[in-house]
Amino acid sequence: MSGARSPEMRALLERWREAVPDDRLAHVAKDATRAMVRALQMRLAPHGVSFGHWTFLRILWESDGLTQRELSELAGVMEPTTFSALKAMEALGYVTRRQEPGNRRKVYIDLTPLGRSLRQVLVPLAIEVNDIAVAGLDAAAVATTRRTLRAILSNLARDAVEGAGSALRVPPTRGKRPDSGQ
Repeated sequence: MSGARSPEMRALLERWREAVPDDRLAHVAKDATRAMVRALQMRLAPHGVSFGHWTFLRILWESDGLTQRELSELAGVMEPTTFSALKAMEALGYVTRRQEPGNRRKVYIDLTPLGRSLRQVLVPLAIEVNDIAVAGLDAAAVATTRRTLRAILSNLARDAVEGAGSALRVPPTRGKRPDSGQ
């Protein structure tokens, strides 16, 4: 792909090979995630699907009929973000929103036939990105990486739960300036 030869991509590769080969794991993971997201975005774009929509579609392909709140939680985004994405996805014909009689508070999200059919088109693109990402690695290295990343996720989830009642919570940032001391 032409994007792989972009100055931005060359700079990223150069940075990891020479400038900071022993950088913190968080930075390496973040940059690897960005590169994988970018590669998937390039493949989704010709199909008119944004990465944000991909995230919600992927969840709904596994658990259709979730509430908007459940979908927000599973996607790890705030409800207003989910609302905006779902409104756009509804306009594109990927999902419908419905309310159950007697419960106007819960909004359920259902895939349309078009939304369901995107799975056969888009999942192979994600598989392709994963295959490219692990090219040249043997199966044992991939399995070790997967185990390592799952352990990191587990450790950080445990830390979040243990810190839930303490000062380790993420403070709100809305309306605060970094230099104000607020």
